[in-house]
Amino acid sequence: MASLATSLGRQGRLWGRPLPFSACFASFSRLSPPKGSPEELRRAALEQPGAFWGSQAREELQWESPHQAHCEADFSQGRVRWFLGGRLNVAVNCLDRHVQRSPNKVALIWEKDEPGTEEKVTYGELLDMTCRLANTLKKNGITKGDRVAIYMPMSPIAVAAMLACARIGAVHTVVFAGFSAESLAGRINDSECKAVITCNQGLRGGRIIELKKTVDEAVQKCPSIKCVFVAQRTANKIHTRNQDILLEEEMAKAASVCPPEIMDSEDMLFMLYTSGSTGKPKGIVHTQAGYLLYAALTHKHVFDVKQDDIFGCVADIGWITGHSYVVYGPLCNGCTTVLFEGTPVYPDPGRYWETVQRLKINQFYCAPTALRLLLKYGDEYVKKYDRSSLTTLGSVGEPINNEAWQWFYDVVGDRRCTVVDTWWQTETGGICIAPRPSEKEAEIIPAIAMRPFYGINPVLMDEKGNVLEGNDVSGALCISQPWPGMARTIYGDHQRFIEAYFKTYPGYYFTGDGAYRTKEGYYQITGRMDDVMNISGHRLGTAEIEDALDEHPAVPETAVISYPHDIKGEVPFAFIVLKDETAHPEVVTKELREIVALKIAKYAVPDHVLVVKRLPKTRSGKIMRRLLRRIVSGSVTDLGDLTTLDDPTVITEIVDAYKNYKAKHPQF
Repeated sequence: MASLATSLGRQGRLWGRPLPFSACFASFSRLSPPKGSPEELRRAALEQPGAFWGSQAREELQWESPHQAHCEADFSQGRVRWFLGGRLNVAVNCLDRHVQRSPNKVALIWEKDEPGTEEKVTYGELLDMTCRLANTLKKNGITKGDRVAIYMPMSPIAVAAMLACARIGAVHTVVFAGFSAESLAGRINDSECKAVITCNQGLRGGRIIELKKTVDEAVQKCPSIKCVFVAQRTANKIHTRNQDILLEEEMAKAASVCPPEIMDSEDMLFMLYTSGSTGKPKGIVHTQAGYLLYAALTHKHVFDVKQDDIFGCVADIGWITGHSYVVYGPLCNGCTTVLFEGTPVYPDPGRYWETVQRLKINQFYCAPTALRLLLKYGDEYVKKYDRSSLTTLGSVGEPINNEAWQWFYDVVGDRRCTVVDTWWQTETGGICIAPRPSEKEAEIIPAIAMRPFYGINPVLMDEKGNVLEGNDVSGALCISQPWPGMARTIYGDHQRFIEAYFKTYPGYYFTGDGAYRTKEGYYQITGRMDDVMNISGHRLGTAEIEDALDEHPAVPETAVISYPHDIKGEVPFAFIVLKDETAHPEVVTKELREIVALKIAKYAVPDHVLVVKRLPKTRSGKIMRRLLRRIVSGSVTDLGDLTTLDDPTVITEIVDAYKNYKAKHPQF
């Protein structure tokens, strides 16, 4: 049977037909739990997935009723179910079982926007807060299966809101507390939320954010909303409406004990909206046991987290990184997790590292965008603080470029910390490819995600849908067998789920990303497949060109898109941000072209290089290249969905710069 599982992992088919994954998984149900080195565990998870994940589920989670079957999956129907028959409560796994052992252990360290004013919340206190909030929800008609929108800043009560929903079986959808009223309303209506939990105001980077006003505007367009729960982040008074319920006042009256709703493994836990290629956001659905197990295991093993560690992930809970590595993963593991409310440059660019020193953070997890921003301020803001507590540094959100990786390793980590460049998606639930876990002294190659996590079997496909065998090959990144953390559907539109992830390469989950498998067999993410160009017959990812451009010391950020060419088919068009306004753009542009020619090839040299003040980004820091494509194609009046754009004024800046560029280049 091992050979059959191996064949399935490589090809995803048997005798020319997709093999039902349940056949493979059920076959190993009587095997003993896998033990051994990381490589042995990786092999066991691929060859004996049922035994591996079944034993992990029994060991890592607290069940009300054990599961009877490991997995049923049919990728052709986009159907995946794990731990069938099992029943549990996620909040119990994140709180109650730890309170029984260590009620006074710190669960949350709330690093407020104002430096040096952190607050610590123990597991006992968080359970009390969660139960009171859960009882308040129940008192106001929120029951199992109801959807609840959470529109809050990073704070303990926001975490309690997520866990309170989980406790009573309600489904939360967290919306980043920076989205517009229109964007919030769209998500509420799509998910048919019954309630919103928010704050009177938010604080970020020293600025007040009017959250309640945004919610008031949004709910006017949301007929499903019955009540709005309002917590107080600031002392400022706000206008209240008939639907409003003052959260802290009601929680004070509520009982501090709330019996947990026992949920089926495959009941919905939360949905989280992510941008779609069509512009309409997708409500990605994650379920109970599989998601929680995968978040907890990846948190523990990728970052080598110990029980007494302080885990510092600076992502917002409005994103999947905040769900998996601020809330559910760390709390399921009984760890101490940091809630970072501020920004990396407030009150100055040393904020991250001052926080590391003061809180004695052991693992630090952030986005490459933040690193590139901080890098241009120099090393001084890093080295003035003691970072000796750090053991592991992680990057998330997009492929990290070499310069940022090296700075992270050399300067932030003093060349002694493990750096894990992690690849995963909202849809995967947790980290899928990262340098760790691996043997203790195993090599880590800069700026490469490298090794699949346990149970993840990457497959590279060519344009015709054939599996690319061997190493030193590039193709579309797919995954050939199911894992517990993967999304189950798009809320209200399962057909869209099938078409987005399972139709392009039948029998496989298609990530939408391209990847290169190195000569050593490691994986390097090359960027979105829609960011791949064909230049005179040469297929080239824009990320590869960006990586070369980023090596120039005067260029902290770049974005490359394809531009049509009569002869070559496509050519690279580079948008660059200069570190110093006094730099000579003409000189830098010439040097950039030389770098690309040297690092990649002459055919990869950008035909066009446009200097801009900044790039269009989402609120989580991802560059919105589709907007750059629309601008250069002349489709400025039809930019699509802009709800995730951090600052719309950047569009005008780039359009003006592009017009000036065209005026100076008549042949363009």
